Amino acid sequence: MKKLNLVQNPYQDDKVIDACSIFGVMDTSGRRFSGEGITRAIANMHMRGNGLGGGFAVYGLYPDYVDHYAFHIMYLNPCAKTDTEAFLKDHFDTVHAERIPTRPTPAITNPPLMWRYFLDIGKRRLEDLTEDDYVVNRVMEINTRVADAFVFSSGKNMGVFKGVGYPEDISEFFRLEEYEGYLWTSHGRFPTNTPGWWGGAHPFNILDWTVVHNGEISSYGINRRHLEQFGYFCTMQTDTEVIAYAVDLLIRKHKLPFEIVAKIMASPFWADIDREPEKEKKLYRTLRQVYGSLLMNGPFTIIIAHQGEMVGLTDRIRLRPLTVGVKGDMLFLSSEEASIRLICPDLEKAWIPVGGEPIIARLKTKSPKPVSAKKVTVRAD
Repeated sequence: MKKLNLVQNPYQDDKVIDACSIFGVMDTSGRRFSGEGITRAIANMHMRGNGLGGGFAVYGLYPDYVDHYAFHIMYLNPCAKTDTEAFLKDHFDTVHAERIPTRPTPAITNPPLMWRYFLDIGKRRLEDLTEDDYVVNRVMEINTRVADAFVFSSGKNMGVFKGVGYPEDISEFFRLEEYEGYLWTSHGRFPTNTPGWWGGAHPFNILDWTVVHNGEISSYGINRRHLEQFGYFCTMQTDTEVIAYAVDLLIRKHKLPFEIVAKIMASPFWADIDREPEKEKKLYRTLRQVYGSLLMNGPFTIIIAHQGEMVGLTDRIRLRPLTVGVKGDMLFLSSEEASIRLICPDLEKAWIPVGGEPIIARLKTKSPKPVSAKKVTVRAD
């Protein structure tokens, strides 16, 4: 096993097994709020990271461009920008383009050039593709074929901001206190097996799906190979990327609900499945047979978000922490309860969910309360 350097692992252990911080907050009424609170919350878990990765995802971010795909792109050299913009000109109509605003931040050094583009597909022929499929294919083309250019955010009315640094430094660098959204997720990274670099920071994104993750996906190889059959290619050099693409495949393309996706990613052990009633046993066996290559092995806690929903999920035996908090219309998900209470000291309720059971918050137009998968009836036929 490759040894981590002293910056990544000051205690010189063979492996860092307890690190990374995640935090998510959603106002289910749809009220938008600034990033100041979530920055304070994730900064409270400073010791869970090491400055090699931090990031945020924001929903409800671009009300003036709500119907346009917002591409956030990082360039490692000026030629990459020239090549990428030529590609965008051929495949999209650019409604607006600008450099992503930043401020000088002492802790942030050598950042790549980062731009955002608000794009329309226009009247281009899509053949048998949906607009979202077209966009996914173009993102994969840029990330695999254009040297030194990476699309790290590609959804509508949302955006990802991430890089090398502690999350509070990334927030300062991107001026996130100036933005508002109804749903925010954040991450502080302590790379275990993969490099700390700008593209490898969390959240990971495709379309409006984002994922932040604490843990390790030891099934990355088979997960990645399965996804490559459907045109997804992992280029960010970290195991978490497969989760974002798996969610897009299972929910957007295969039309499965989150409650079923949780049973795929964090399926019970076979011995537990055998003790289920016959109907549930049939469902679990079918999912394992069809989607066994998307079972996520290893310890993990993830927060998945997209427009209108935020989901917290741990592995089936809960090897990484997750705490849930509720106050009025607000739902909080965090690695540590202390970070929730720092910004909302008078919670109405806080609890630790069962391993493998998703906690789902939806906008009130869909469902005003967090939903436990145990309360959802799933058909097996």
